[in-house]
Amino acid sequence: MLYLTEAEVRALLPMEKAIELVETGLRHWAAGRAENHPRRRLHLESSATLHYMAAADLEAGYLGAKLYTTHPTGGAHFYVLLFSSDGAPLAWMEANALGQIRTGAATGVATRHLARPDARVVALFGSGFQARGQLEAVVRVRAVDEVRVYSRSEERRRRFAEEMGPILGVAVRPVGSGEEAVRGADIVVTATSARDPVLLGRWLEPGMHVNAVGSNHLKRKELDAEAVARATLVVADSVEQAQTESGDLLGTVNWDQVRELADVIAGKAPGRTTRDEITLFKSNGLALEDIAVAGYLYEQATQTPGSADRRHATR
Repeated sequence: MLYLTEAEVRALLPMEKAIELVETGLRHWAAGRAENHPRRRLHLESSATLHYMAAADLEAGYLGAKLYTTHPTGGAHFYVLLFSSDGAPLAWMEANALGQIRTGAATGVATRHLARPDARVVALFGSGFQARGQLEAVVRVRAVDEVRVYSRSEERRRRFAEEMGPILGVAVRPVGSGEEAVRGADIVVTATSARDPVLLGRWLEPGMHVNAVGSNHLKRKELDAEAVARATLVVADSVEQAQTESGDLLGTVNWDQVRELADVIAGKAPGRTTRDEITLFKSNGLALEDIAVAGYLYEQATQTPGSADRRHATR
């Protein structure tokens, strides 16, 4: 059984490929050739939480599960278990980097299908781990020439801008407020750990596309109710999962009108229909996205020199 480390995952999974893989997996789901089970959580008296989610891509020939634990002082530990469609165990891989990349990739897919084609200016809330993957994905699908990043820490947003600008080849500028970041932007990304809204609806302008990524808990929200209400099109990666995890949407949407990203990219549900409408993608993260990239990682790893030495690792 192959074992892949965080470093190996990063080396084998470029963002451009992850975007392609996630979109393909979602197309398989829309066609009835994939299944996805939403995340579930097991809470212990020790304050540890076990999170688990599973999916199968019958078209690609893989199934598996993502499992991770979190603890207030012990941190988080992420893994993906991958099996072939006939049930044979294939790989066990560390999945912190995998999760960052596939979460960014899902935003890349949503931005490709929902943002205006001429979108150039990005407002980014957050300067942490997930914000890096989010920005890289958006830059891969739109010809971005300006990024404004805002986070609560002036030092962190400054360091983020200094680091990511040269990496991505775009102008990344730290700004002093969320409103300054949003005014005049085309794409807005929220990738924070905030419990209360950081993006206010009164800042939004016609034609914007919003990717809300940071919250996957009913008691947390990055967007206020007005920001959600102003979106004429609300898209989730999974409506079923959003109903149990999305504090951003709870009590603010008619669930019958929320579309799934898989159906939008497959043409089964409408996407952006006018230049001026405001669109919103609410990302919670799917096991199907994890399995889509994990299958590719397994294939790449078994084709590279030295892979036979890792195949039967028992770490």
